[in-house]
Amino acid sequence: MCGRFVQRQSLAAYLNELDSEEEVIAGWEDTPLERYNVAPSTQVQLLHSTAGGLIAAPVRWGWMPHWAKGKMPPPINARVEKVAEGKYFRQIWPHRALVAADGWYEWVKDEADPKRKQPFFIRLRDGAPCFFAAIGQFPEDGSEPREGDGFVIITADAEGGMVDVHDRRPVVLSPELAREWLDPATTLQRAEQMLLHQGRPAADFEWFKVDKAVGNVKNQGPQLILPQPFSNDS
Repeated sequence: MCGRFVQRQSLAAYLNELDSEEEVIAGWEDTPLERYNVAPSTQVQLLHSTAGGLIAAPVRWGWMPHWAKGKMPPPINARVEKVAEGKYFRQIWPHRALVAADGWYEWVKDEADPKRKQPFFIRLRDGAPCFFAAIGQFPEDGSEPREGDGFVIITADAEGGMVDVHDRRPVVLSPELAREWLDPATTLQRAEQMLLHQGRPAADFEWFKVDKAVGNVKNQGPQLILPQPFSNDS
């Protein structure tokens, strides 16, 4: 995780759920995003905080330090176990952000044929938005992205029944903790403790099979997140 996710609601809806007292100075839009198959390397609406208030602006999903370019594709995720102490993400570790999403996809290999994979959609049981903890490099004022800008989603070990779907999961924060995560006054030590110990537990989520059409990044639409009670081998 996480390789694909869903942003179907409007930024206004996500910000209402976040319920921050900070002024929204950019990005308060009421038009649904309707992105049901968000893929790496695309521009994604990202929430972050500045001295003036909250900003929602498009940032590329994926980031790497300048000294690593050319060695591999930009990572899209960062492991919570290493993100605070490792060299790779040291530059962006202080720059916290949130990805507001309606859930994410994972693929499970068929034990009889590993080349065949069944996608699952994972979401909160109560249908509320997920706030993925993220870090990145982005303009603080919400202006146009610059070369080298990007973000990564922070992931942790899966737990409970979610392990059967994938061994990793995004760190999803409650609205209260998400606000604290964005707060510039939150120390780096406190931020690390939130990631390690206060992400929403597996019991808060549900997951189910969805159509294999989600495997093609060109496919979009609400049908991608409908439960599939049957095997779809087409």
